[in-house]
Amino acid sequence: MSALTSTASRIAELNDRFRRSLSGGGHRVMTAGVASLPPDDQVGILELVMDFDAFTPENDPHGEHDFGSFEHAGERIFWKIDTYADDSLSCGAEDPADPKAVRVLTIMLAEEY
Repeated sequence: MSALTSTASRIAELNDRFRRSLSGGGHRVMTAGVASLPPDDQVGILELVMDFDAFTPENDPHGEHDFGSFEHAGERIFWKIDTYADDSLSCGAEDPADPKAVRVLTIMLAEEY
């Protein structure tokens, strides 16, 4: 396994752990479009994000599990994870494989991207 592959695997592991958890490790954000949906839809979308595992070379070319998309109730939903150096969120993490990097999960309607 190359160093690049090993780093991507570590980032994917950290992203998956964060995305599947409802506590700690960073921030979770729903855009205005998702937040305006009925509460049951919001819960369903969050569950789909947490359970997402349809990663392929086409939708995850770097193998970092930092983006996904799916359909829910007729809406195309995107989610993405960004990593930052600290809680100020003022600059990206130099090393997204660092477990101390702050992760931000954003869930949005595709039309909001």
